[in-house]
Amino acid sequence: MKILVILTSHDQLGDTGRKTGFWLEEFAAPYYAFKDAGVEMTLASPNGGQPPLDPKSDDPDSQTEATRRFKKDDEVQAALANTAKLSTVSAADYDALFYPGGHGPLWDLAEDPQSITLIETMYAAGKPVAAVCHAPGVLRHAKAPDGSPIVRDKPVTGFANSEEAAVGLTEVVPFLVEDMLKKNGGKYSKGPDWQSYVVVAESLITGQNPASSEAAAKALLSRLSMA
Repeated sequence: MKILVILTSHDQLGDTGRKTGFWLEEFAAPYYAFKDAGVEMTLASPNGGQPPLDPKSDDPDSQTEATRRFKKDDEVQAALANTAKLSTVSAADYDALFYPGGHGPLWDLAEDPQSITLIETMYAAGKPVAAVCHAPGVLRHAKAPDGSPIVRDKPVTGFANSEEAAVGLTEVVPFLVEDMLKKNGGKYSKGPDWQSYVVVAESLITGQNPASSEAAAKALLSRLSMA
């Protein structure tokens, strides 16, 4: 079983002068869920190499069991420092896609033609696509085989407007994940802010926030076990 994990290469939080990138928990928790299940992973990003880490996700109050494990794991740190360039990977080589969040994907992966093509190809082949927190933003331009938005008429979730407001970035992000999913015809729902909430719509799996990352990964593993 092979999963392609796609991370952002974008490190600027709009015009704020602050840094962003991927959210550590949203990478670490799924990574270990997959690793402990014996899954083979390839890490990729638009630019290849070391993806930028959102510095806020490295704050002491953002640490979890998975992030602490990550900090002691030289193997995963080396793999993360050498992600494959997105243009070099092929959907045919993988059984599923997983996108960790952080604000970075809203700027690059949401608009990246290679990412969009990978999503559309995998989805059309019935292979699961999973994204957590801000990463459902990568579905913004992805189309189903009939040309409609990939999320149309499907139950989905993602970072809630109320959560974006709570972190004070409603006016900074290029678009709001909740609004985009609704605009594209998705049947958006959410749980309480900051609590784990995952929605499975056949081969499309979405998680609401950082707390949802491990549950989203396990939902993906469950879907793969049914294939």
